[in-house]
Amino acid sequence: MSEIGQLTAVQLLQQFRNKALSPVEVTEDALLRIERYNPVVNAYCHVDPEGALNAARASEQRWLKGEPCGALDGVPASIKDLTLTVGMPTRKGSRTTCADGPWDIDAPFSAFMRNAGAVLLGKTTTPEFGWKGVTDNPLYGITRNPWDTRTTAGGSSGGAGAAAALNLGVLHQGSDAGGSIRIPCAFTGTFGIKPTFGYVPQWPASSMTILSHLGPMTRTVEDSVLMLQAVARPDARDGLIGAPRSTPWLSDALDLKGMRIAYSPNFGYVDVDPQVAQVVARAVEGLVQLGAHVEQIDPGFSDPLDLFSTLWAAGAARLTGSMSEAQKHLLDPGLLHIAQRGERLSLNDFNTALEARAALVARMAAFHENYDVLVSPMLPITAFAAGHNVPPGSGMDEWTQWTPFTYPFNLTQQPAASVPCGLANGLPVGLHVVAARFADEKVLRVCRAYADAFPTQHLRAPKDSTP
Repeated sequence: MSEIGQLTAVQLLQQFRNKALSPVEVTEDALLRIERYNPVVNAYCHVDPEGALNAARASEQRWLKGEPCGALDGVPASIKDLTLTVGMPTRKGSRTTCADGPWDIDAPFSAFMRNAGAVLLGKTTTPEFGWKGVTDNPLYGITRNPWDTRTTAGGSSGGAGAAAALNLGVLHQGSDAGGSIRIPCAFTGTFGIKPTFGYVPQWPASSMTILSHLGPMTRTVEDSVLMLQAVARPDARDGLIGAPRSTPWLSDALDLKGMRIAYSPNFGYVDVDPQVAQVVARAVEGLVQLGAHVEQIDPGFSDPLDLFSTLWAAGAARLTGSMSEAQKHLLDPGLLHIAQRGERLSLNDFNTALEARAALVARMAAFHENYDVLVSPMLPITAFAAGHNVPPGSGMDEWTQWTPFTYPFNLTQQPAASVPCGLANGLPVGLHVVAARFADEKVLRVCRAYADAFPTQHLRAPKDSTP
């Protein structure tokens, strides 16, 4: 691994300013590392060396003139294979999509990254249409966790998580409708935030509509903020904008004095692996050391899995509603099963779920009148065997059964992040940090202060590289 491959976006930009490194050198290094490691982890489903090098050469010329075009000029980045990107296929991990394109439209996220000068290396893998919490699909196969390639990188932004863990590019786009940024970040020891709903525009709209958030996945909190500053801006095509937009910032304070933090080890109903629970408890002790006032208390709601599953199944039914029978036969059987469940829902079922969601929103709004953030384990387990939707031998049927900390906050549309806080069973553990809607800066402050005070190790190469 080269030293270039360990640098953050913030560090790279300083190197560009000082003319100590060129965007071309950095991009060539990233492409070589992708060539070496991607066959092991399957983080990228499409790589565009020619387009990336052309963009890097243009960036190099701008830096030589001292005229960068934007805040990310020359920084290598990736886009998830659910997001339209000019010149790159967006197959969504599905054999039901056509390989021919044309690929001539940028979604807002892709356009904003490109306009900020980011060098787009390629597209990262996702489960088919992003439907589950692990990453494998009928088109591109299994994505593996660099910490142990026998295990899953999580999902649905599993390719982005694996790429971030190995710094195969520095900035990575994820999407999260039920945990899909936070799950892979927890499993791969990286940082990611699901911003307040609508903070980052999404077009075309996700079939999961009011559940789906777009956000960054990086090695550091500072890099994610840099990325958010580039993409958190209006786009007239987004018909579901849900948040006032302001430039995300980081407090200069590296302590947490004055912060009121609620700590819930299990929400009152989750069975957490004892090793995971121990790692998270130590992380919470770290928050106390940083000056936060921490109170152990549950958020006060029962598991909203049935509510979430209703809205999730309705979204899956919308997704497959226009497909032919031949296309449906090409789908991941699990996705088809959920879509068929959605087809059986009544309008009353859907409206009842919306009413229950509104009550949960009100409950959490009241909770955050007393607490700046809520922290918990990100997941109750560490990464399990790749190629399975649930941990083998667990008796579980669906991926949502092992992600109980994630989906409540898609229902409430709150900002939520996973920050790495140590290892259990030799694999990464994430600390979950949640704030009230529109209070994204509080999440970022807690995560940045914790990560700076208690840094975790980053990978230089995949471990156990032979599955």
